[in-house]
This record gives sequence, structure tokens and C-alpha cells, in this order.
Amino acid sequence: MKIKYTIFFIAFFSLNCIGQTVTWQKQISCIIYTHCTNCHNPNGLAPTSFMGYTEVYNNRFGIMNAVVTKKMPPNLPDINYSHLANQKVLSESEITAIKEWVNNGAPSGDTSKALSPPIYSSKEEIVSPDLVGRMPKFTIPNTGADLYQAFIVSEPSNSVNFITEIEVVPGNRNVVHHVLVFQDTSMAPVNNDSAYAGPGYVAFGGIGSSSAKLVSAWVPGASTFKLPIGMGVKLDLGARLIIQIHYPNGSGGEIDSTKLNIKYTTTPLRNVSTAPVLNTGNLTNGPLFIQAGTTKTLNSQYTVPINLTAISVAPHAHLICKKFEVYGVTLSKDTIKFIKIDDWDFHWQGAHSFKQPIKIPAGTILYGKAFYDNTSNNPHNPSSPPKDVKQGEATTDEMMLIYFSYLNYQNGDENIIIDTTSHQAHYQNCEPALASGNETNSLNEKNVLIFPNPSSESFSIFIEGKKDFKVEIINTLGETLATYNDQEQIPVSELLNGIYFVKIKKEEYYLIKKILVQK
Repeated sequence: MKIKYTIFFIAFFSLNCIGQTVTWQKQISCIIYTHCTNCHNPNGLAPTSFMGYTEVYNNRFGIMNAVVTKKMPPNLPDINYSHLANQKVLSESEITAIKEWVNNGAPSGDTSKALSPPIYSSKEEIVSPDLVGRMPKFTIPNTGADLYQAFIVSEPSNSVNFITEIEVVPGNRNVVHHVLVFQDTSMAPVNNDSAYAGPGYVAFGGIGSSSAKLVSAWVPGASTFKLPIGMGVKLDLGARLIIQIHYPNGSGGEIDSTKLNIKYTTTPLRNVSTAPVLNTGNLTNGPLFIQAGTTKTLNSQYTVPINLTAISVAPHAHLICKKFEVYGVTLSKDTIKFIKIDDWDFHWQGAHSFKQPIKIPAGTILYGKAFYDNTSNNPHNPSSPPKDVKQGEATTDEMMLIYFSYLNYQNGDENIIIDTTSHQAHYQNCEPALASGNETNSLNEKNVLIFPNPSSESFSIFIEGKKDFKVEIINTLGETLATYNDQEQIPVSELLNGIYFVKIKKEEYYLIKKILVQK
């Protein structure tokens, strides 16, 4: 987006808010549906649904407090440090609009013209998986300590497959601390499982097999891991999928049945590996030990031996960690910025994909810095008064792991688009709701809205007048794929991922908008 246009848009929004009352119909519904309802829906992760005016009105003060303090939407990385995909942030103008709306009594406006909420049909993101791996129901025993339990969740693969999407669905989010997904072609997991009574077997630090390969991981706040087109995680012939779950001390008596949803193809793809490239094994000022009442910054580094392509980064730590910074310095002294987190939150960590893959030239030194606060000033400190903290896998211990998902570099990798959207692009979609005036038969950017964009199952069309219009879905080859008359909810679940054109016609007028289908 051009800077001049962005400034104009922000100025327009600010003046518009001053000149008219902020309402649910014109401003707030679009902000909520863009940024909040992906979690705050009846099937979502959040405990409260925000799928309409009444629900949002009843929670308006809590919403205002959450967005003003920037606790919501949850987005740990510094958006000005690196170009990460699918950033969950509100602009200052959006925060101001919510404040003004709440402070003025949260007026609804004309609800007959308000946006229709997006559709969320499942608690799971992958609704048609090629493979489902589910552990049996497991009652967590009272061990008096943290438990690491492994479960075999698939039969041996009868072909070489390439995983393109993988979703971990915790069966009991209250007690599932993290999940590691491995593949293994040996009989070690089977032998370990048969040696234990009941579902699964105890496995600390892995799954008890030297041939196991890490496939993926889930931590609180993580979502489906999707590979760029042409890339996948190779699932070896004869490999079983095994998950290792960490249940914290105090989980005894709880029941869990975590599962995997996987999309895969037998078509050979470029293989993506995931590994904690930066870790406590390459600390330059170790060991990982933070004395009670003190703070400490730990530094790790690793020299990349060959040209690599990185598609995501995932820092991991526990409760006394406060900050992360991950970057690289090339042989030519260029700095590659991967991720920076100034307010680490154990409950909202996860893997962060880059908007475009990043080339890491051979000889680049990767640096990881993590700051820990083991004082009483840290509200997340699990011990009061503070206790010495050492490296370990218990929640009250600490870790420093920085995972990268990567593959061998090929020319042009850095030009692949993983996420074509931006925050400004998202918010421009709300502009028609900000425009005032009488209904009109003409079509322009101020009285037509398609939402949400990107879309996975369907999108809504908002048109002032709401009648006598026609919608065509057109691919990048100019082919019309579907036509709808006076239909505000347009399905896209049958479309492949990619960019499409939405042609909206009303009488002699028409308008074309882009939409990204992303599942």
C-alpha cells in the first residue's frame, strides 16, 4: 500500500469518527468480525461468543479494557520488527473507535444494514482431513509430578506421503501443556507401549526412540501449521505417528483425548524439517539457571552450514521468560530479523510463519536472546517468594528453544507469497461501514464490502441497497466459476487456495474486488 494513501485513509477515518457517531452497524461489527470472532464464536477457543450486537454489547466494557491494554487480540511479536504472516493486531484508529463506541453507550445504528457475521462450522480448522489420528481416552494419574505420556495415533504409513497441513486438537485444553508430534519407523514405540498398562506409555524428553523425527508441535495459542504450495513434511514409508503430551502436576483425574487432523498428498514435494536450531546446547553464556530474585539474559548462536530457506520460527519458554529476539547476521554483515517479542506470554505462544520465505545464506550466524525475570516483579512467576529456576520440562522449570521450519534453498524461494494480506488491507475492508450517506444504485469502494478476506468457507457481501445484484467468482485465467443472484453469503469451500476475483454487478454498474481463499 502506498504511504500517501494510507495516511489519507487514517485521516479520513479520524475525521469521519469525529463527524458522526460510531455505531455497531457502521464501524464496530466489521472490527469485531475481522479480528475477534475467529476465536469468539460458539465453536471457538474463547469462552465468550461475539457473533452479534447483543453479545458484544453485553461484553463491551471487558472488550474495551482488553483492546486498550492490548491484551487482545493476542499477538506477541513486534509488528515493526519483521514481516510475519497473519498478525493479530488492532490499529490505534480501531482501538479509538471501540473506546468511543463504548463511552457513547454502544449505539447499534441501523441493524438491518449491519454486516452478517462470518460462519464457523467447526471447532476444528481442518474440516476434511485425509488422516485423523486420535489417542484413546486417557485418565491422567495422580503422580505428584509433571507427566510426559506418549501415544501411538496411526498405523504404519503404506506409502510415502507429504503432509501439507497438520492440526493438533487438544482434547482437554485445561491440562494439555504442549504436544510434540513425531514419526518413527522402528518398533520401539510399539514395544514401549506394550510394556505399559493402559493407554500410552511414559516418555520423558521424546518418545523413547533414537530414530524418531519431529513432525510438528502444539503449544497454547498455536493453530494449524500449513506448508506453502510445493512444500510438505515427508512422512516415511512404514512410519507411525506418535504424540508426546505434557500434563502438568495437578492434572490427575482429568480426562484427555487429543487428536491430529492431517492433510497430505502422495505427490512428491520439497521436504520441510522442523528443529530447535537455537537451544540451550549452543548457549554462549549458559547454563540455563536463574537465581531467585534475579534477572538474566541468555544468548545462543548457531552458524548455518548451507543455504537454507526458513518458512517459520517458534520460540519456546515457560513462565519467567519475558522477552525474545531472534536474528541472523550474514557473512556480508547484513542482519536478518526473524522475530522479536517484548512481552512474552506462555499462554499464547506458537509458530509464526513469515509473509514470504527467508533465504539464510551459508555462513550466517543465527542469534537467539531470551530475557528471564525471576523476581517478585514478574506477575507470571509461579513461585512466591521466587525460587531458583533451572533448565527442565516442568512448567516451573525453564526452557530456551527456538524452532525453525526450513528446507534447502532454491532460487526464487524468497519470492513465494505465504500471506498476501496485511493489517491495512484487512481494515480497508471496513471502509464501506465508515461511509455515510443515502443508499445508491452505484457501486464503488465505499458502498461495497466483502468479508472476511481471506476466507476459508464463505464470505459475506455488504451492498448498500441489498437487492438486485449479481455476483461472479472469476479465477486468474478469467474463467467464471460460479454466479449468484441476490445472495449475500458466497461459499468458497470448494475452491482451491489462491486469489480470485469477485465481480459484483448492479444494474449498469459493476465493481471487481480480489479475495484470497485460504484454508
